[in-house]
Amino acid sequence: MSWQKTLKAYRDPPVLRILFLGFSSGLPFLLTLATLHVWLLEAGLSKTTIGIFAAVTLPYSFKFLWAPVVDSWRLPFFCSLFGQRKGWMIFSQIALMISLIILGRSRPEISPFITAAAASNVAFWSATQDIVIEAFRIEALNHDQAGLGAGASSTGYRLGMWISGAGALYLASAFSWSTVYLVMAFCMIIGLLTTLLSDEPGRTSLYKSNFQHSKIHPLPPPSTTAFSVILHRLKSLFGPSLKRLFKTETILVTLLFIFLFKVGDTVLNTMTMPFLLETGFSKIEIAHVAKSFGIAAAMLGSLVAGVFLVKRPLIYNLILCCSLQIVASLMFMIQARLGHHLPWLFFSMGVENFACGMATASYLVFVSSRCTRPFTGTHFALLCSFGSFCRIMVSSVAGWAADQLIWQDFYFLTALLCLPALLLLGTVPGAFQNPLQKEDSDQIAA
Repeated sequence: MSWQKTLKAYRDPPVLRILFLGFSSGLPFLLTLATLHVWLLEAGLSKTTIGIFAAVTLPYSFKFLWAPVVDSWRLPFFCSLFGQRKGWMIFSQIALMISLIILGRSRPEISPFITAAAASNVAFWSATQDIVIEAFRIEALNHDQAGLGAGASSTGYRLGMWISGAGALYLASAFSWSTVYLVMAFCMIIGLLTTLLSDEPGRTSLYKSNFQHSKIHPLPPPSTTAFSVILHRLKSLFGPSLKRLFKTETILVTLLFIFLFKVGDTVLNTMTMPFLLETGFSKIEIAHVAKSFGIAAAMLGSLVAGVFLVKRPLIYNLILCCSLQIVASLMFMIQARLGHHLPWLFFSMGVENFACGMATASYLVFVSSRCTRPFTGTHFALLCSFGSFCRIMVSSVAGWAADQLIWQDFYFLTALLCLPALLLLGTVPGAFQNPLQKEDSDQIAA
């Protein structure tokens, strides 16, 4: 396929659907984080209380706990009418719209606890939507479209974040927060319409045979304890999917690479704002460069990664992303030496965000290639949750290191920390060549 045809492939209906679903997935995220924090600050809540509100996003980290339910349990009416994936998507999107409206109607200045509960509800349904959208993306696209789908998904996600971030703040300057969240809920119709107009991915006999197999195990006798019943239920939910995932020969390499890959990406993202503020850049300069220009560069990186993932093997793209992370770290080291130098900031932020966009799309394809039917949602949620825990751990250490070092040394150390992921790619290249695993009846039989 030529480069021109590859670029035109972004206009294919399946890829466009993934773009719009990515938008639906990214829209709610900041509405429980940065945008909500601005509202809470205006409502007069203390910084301590606002910091505690970060706990409302825990469903994003623990979504693997109910991912097996999304994979196996058929919702009454919704799954019967639309199919397993579409049914769950439509249900979660409707619940998300209602939850956003409820959150907008809350009064944090009067009852912050109710606002926190409403925000947690938004995060829960947003995380549920993420589970099923990622499973839908993996199952609906063929192997040739995987890279483009990852690029489109990442681009749509960032576009959704821009709408719920900068767009919501623009609206809040003229309207009430209740109106802002009502508008954001209305924007979810884009994802709902996309789901309705999409075809249900072929579930085939693989899903049916595994679902039926999970019901072969009899329930414990009535005389057994409640704990035994719960344990049996958990085993039937998580057992088959975990067995399949950890049976993979490359699972240890996969987990190690996720951790190492997250080090450079997380450090660059976490410490950028403190670095820019301490270097003397104003909030307006940061908004123009880091938010508007940076998001555009990240979206471009996602789209370019989608094209590269079609034209080149996955391992080449991962090597390129790791190399760009090193370059971005060194550019920030130079920025620390130059100080308040706006032209260089455009250059360094452009490279960093472009690298982040490419890395996100390549990471999606890498994680997706480790997921197998009918446990697609569970596998993806488990691996992404592991990546999320790695991000939290690395963020804590990064903050401590930034306090101990000057910025030039800090970013030089960041560049060095990006090297292990690059070395792993060169040491075990075969572990990163796996294509997306579709219906593999031989593995099911095994």
